[in-house]
Parts: sequence; structure tokens; C-alpha cells
Amino acid sequence: MRKVRIMEHISLDGVIQHDDDGGFAHGNWTTPYRTPAGLAALVEVYGSSFDLLLGRRTYDAWAGFWPTAGDGPMANGLNAATKYVATHRPAGLDWGPAADLGPDIVAGIRNVKATDGPDLLVCGSSTLTSLLLDQGLVDEVVLLVYPVLLGRGKRLFSDRDPRELAFVSSQATATGILLNTYRHVGPLQS
Repeated sequence: MRKVRIMEHISLDGVIQHDDDGGFAHGNWTTPYRTPAGLAALVEVYGSSFDLLLGRRTYDAWAGFWPTAGDGPMANGLNAATKYVATHRPAGLDWGPAADLGPDIVAGIRNVKATDGPDLLVCGSSTLTSLLLDQGLVDEVVLLVYPVLLGRGKRLFSDRDPRELAFVSSQATATGILLNTYRHVGPLQS
């Protein structure tokens, strides 16, 4: 059985939005913190082999960038990964290998998770992330926490049922990014 791992770049106040959609003024907020050492740490956290679970918007955005990003450990890993896409528009999944999860997305994810293979990484895809947490399909949450407060933007954990995570590890980069890993426990017990 495969593990599902959520991987998110996130501000201290919970913003994960990176694009300029909807008038978001801070589309490149992670750029000043990128270093070769930080990339190496991120590649290590991703692992040497993985597949991707993506929502359609994230898939489309990444399909427009990563195939032409050049030769490098991150681009090579993402381009080689099988992309399992939560979509009601399965046509046009040209950045492959790729497959849609079918009309019942939860059943599709359960089926893929039950197979043998590398970990399934979820990046971006905030709607999919909420669904995975609600259905108890997440094994691990890795948050790359940047030392910034953005004030507004799409948030990862908004309007959701309380969940409990157990701390696993933390690593810091020279630019102040914390790579925090948590194990998903389940609904919050009070």
C-alpha cells in the first residue's frame, strides 16, 4: 500500500497561493528564499521515486512549466512521476505519464493507494488536500514554512473539520524555511 504525503509551501499565516489569479499581489513570494541547498533538502524530502496526486488546476499549471524546465533533480522527478489527476475533464492530460482518477475521485484514490508503488505526493491542489484529509487518506503532511506573513490568499487549512497531526521531524534551511513533517493521526480528540 502506498503512502499519501501532502507537500505544501506555506506562509506563517497559512497562505499557499503562488499564482497571480484573482489579483493576488504576491505571486513570487517564495523566490527570495530559494537556494541550491534548499532545493537539495526539498528533493531529499520528495524522495528518489514518487508519483503525484494533483487537482486539475495544479496539473494544468505544472504541465505548462515542468516539461520545459530543463534537466535537474526536481524537474526530472516531476516529469517522470505518474500524475493521477482529480478531474471531471479527463481529455488533455498530455503531460504524462498521466491518468484521471475517474468519476468517483475518492474511490479512484483508494484504488491507486492500494497498489504497489512509490509514495503519492500531493502538491498545491488545496481542494484535493481537504478531501484527502476528510476521508482519512493522508499518511503524512510536509509543510515548507516560509518566514513571511502574507495576510491574504488561498489558505491550506480553512473551513475544515479539526484534525490531529503528530510531529515527526523538522529541518531548517539557511534562509529560514522550516521543513516540518507530521504524521496524520485523524480527527481531533477533545
